[in-house]
Amino acid sequence: MERFWLKSYPAGMPADVTWDEFKSVGDLFEKSAAKFAARPAYHCMGKTLSFAEIEKMSRDFAAWLQAKGLAKGARVAIMMPNCLQYPIALFGTLRAGYTVVNVNPLYTARELEHQLKDSGAEAIVILENFAHTLEEVLPRTPVKHIAVASLGDLLGPKGLIVNFVVRNVKKMVPAFELPGAERFNAVLKAGAGLPMKPFETGHDDLAFLQYTGGTTGVSKGAMLTHSNILANIAQSEGNLSHALGGETAVIITALPLYHIFSLTVNCLMMAKMGGLNILITNPRDIPAFVKELGKHNYNMITAVNTLFNAFLNNPEFHKLDFSRVKLCVGGGMAVQKAVADRWKQVTGKVILEGYGLTETSPVATMNPPSLPEFRGSIGLPAPSTYIDLRDDDNKSVPLGQPGEICIKGPQVMKGYWQRPDETAKVIDAGGFLHTGDVGVMDEEGYIRIVDRKKDMILVSGFNVYPNEIEQVVAMHPGVLEVAAIGVPDEHSGEVPKLFIVKKDPALTAEAVMEFCKEQLTGYKRPKHVEFRTELPKTNVGKILRRALRDEKK
Repeated sequence: MERFWLKSYPAGMPADVTWDEFKSVGDLFEKSAAKFAARPAYHCMGKTLSFAEIEKMSRDFAAWLQAKGLAKGARVAIMMPNCLQYPIALFGTLRAGYTVVNVNPLYTARELEHQLKDSGAEAIVILENFAHTLEEVLPRTPVKHIAVASLGDLLGPKGLIVNFVVRNVKKMVPAFELPGAERFNAVLKAGAGLPMKPFETGHDDLAFLQYTGGTTGVSKGAMLTHSNILANIAQSEGNLSHALGGETAVIITALPLYHIFSLTVNCLMMAKMGGLNILITNPRDIPAFVKELGKHNYNMITAVNTLFNAFLNNPEFHKLDFSRVKLCVGGGMAVQKAVADRWKQVTGKVILEGYGLTETSPVATMNPPSLPEFRGSIGLPAPSTYIDLRDDDNKSVPLGQPGEICIKGPQVMKGYWQRPDETAKVIDAGGFLHTGDVGVMDEEGYIRIVDRKKDMILVSGFNVYPNEIEQVVAMHPGVLEVAAIGVPDEHSGEVPKLFIVKKDPALTAEAVMEFCKEQLTGYKRPKHVEFRTELPKTNVGKILRRALRDEKK
C-alpha cells in the first residue's frame, strides 16, 4: 500500500505542492533576480554580489556560451569549489538553455575523463587551481570551450593579492594556459557585448546531469529535469519559510555547491527565497571558518555530521552568538546523536535531519522545524511524496517493520543518462525509486534508517561505491583478489576498508594506498587495508562483501 502522509506538518505547511509558475530553473532565477534585485545574493572572501549583479554576469556568461554555437541541451561542466564564479556559471548555463554537469574539482584525471566523456560536455568552467587535471585528459574528451577562473577574479583590488598568494605563497597550481581557453573575466566582458536569446526550456528538459556512483563501479549521470528541481524547491520551501518566520534567509554554505544537497537547498532554494549565501571556499580550515562565522548575522546553516563535530571541538566556536540562528540542517550522512546532543547544549539549537539521494533532487523526507529535540529520524515524507517500505518480495511491510525505502514523487529523476538498464534496476514499473536503504516508519509517519541494503559506503555525505575502488585496486600487479566495504569512522561516519589476497607476497598496505592516491579522489581512498589468504565467496565464486561486513559487527 502506498503511504502518503498528510498529517504531522506544521500549521500552514502544504501536504501537496505545485511549481507551474516557473517554466524552468533559469526562469525562476530571472524572476527572483527582478524581485530581489537590490538584495545581497552571494558573499565570499569579503566580497558581496547582489541579485542584480549575478543576473547581469550570468546573462553575459550565457551570451558567451551561446556565441560558441552550442545546441539547446548541450552539456556544460562546472569544476569549481564554492566561489563567486560558481553561481554565475550555473545560472548562465541554465538561462542559455544548456545542461549543467557538476564536477568535483578534486577529481583525479581518470575520474574527470570519464565524466566529461560520458556526459559529452562541450564546454567547461574550471578554477585554475585544478586546470592541470583537465590539461592531462583534454585531448581525449569532447570539450571544445574552456573558461578558466582565478579565485580573485571578482574580488576587485583584493583579488590581485588573493591570486598572488594562491599562485606563489601557497604554491597551489600556477595559472595554466590551456589550448583555446579564455579567462573568466574576459568571458564576461565578451558576453556583455553579445545578444542572449533564451531557449524555450521546459519542465521536461534536463537541468542537471548529476553524477553518482553505480553498482557497476562506473559513475552515472542522474538526469534531473527542470521539473524535478522546481518540485524539490517547492517541497522544501515551506519548512524553511516556517522556521524563519518572515526573516530574510542568510545561510552558511560550506558544503560544496556541486553536491546535490547544497546545490538545491543552499544555492537554488536561496534564489527562490531571495536569501544570501555566505560561501565558504575552504571549510577544512576550521579556525578560519569559525572566524568567518563571527562576522555574519546568519540564521541558517547546513552541514554534515563531521562539520558539526569539528565546530564543537573548536574552543572559539563556543564563544559565538547563536541567538539569531533559526535552522540547523544536517544532511548527506547520518547525524550522530552524541553530536546532536552536544550541539544543542552549546548552541541551544536542534539539528534537523533530512534524507534524500542524488536521484531525488535530493530531498525526500524532512523533519519539521518545530521539532523540540533531536530524535534520530530522517523525518516525514516531503509534500507530494509517496514513501513505501518493502520487503525482499517487493511487498509493503506493516508499520514498525523494516523495509527498503521506496520513493515516488515529482522530484524523482528521469533516469540515468544513456543507461536504461541501470535505470530499470532502481525505478520500478510503478514509478517508485528503490533506494537500497532500509527504514522503519512509525504511526506518525516518521522514518528511521536501520540498515543499508546496498553496498554503498557513505563518507562524509559522499557516495562511494565498492566496485569502483575494487576495479582500481585490481589493476595493481601485486593484487590477486580484492573486496571493499565501509567500516565505521568517528570522523567521517564511514571509510573504505580493503581486504586483499596478494599475488605478490611483498605487497604492502602503503603501496596499495599510494596506488589509490593516483587513481581516486580523497574521500574514495581506502583508509584501512587487511591482507587475507582468501575471501568469502558464493558457490559461483562471487565475493561476499556482506560476510566481511558481518565480521565487523
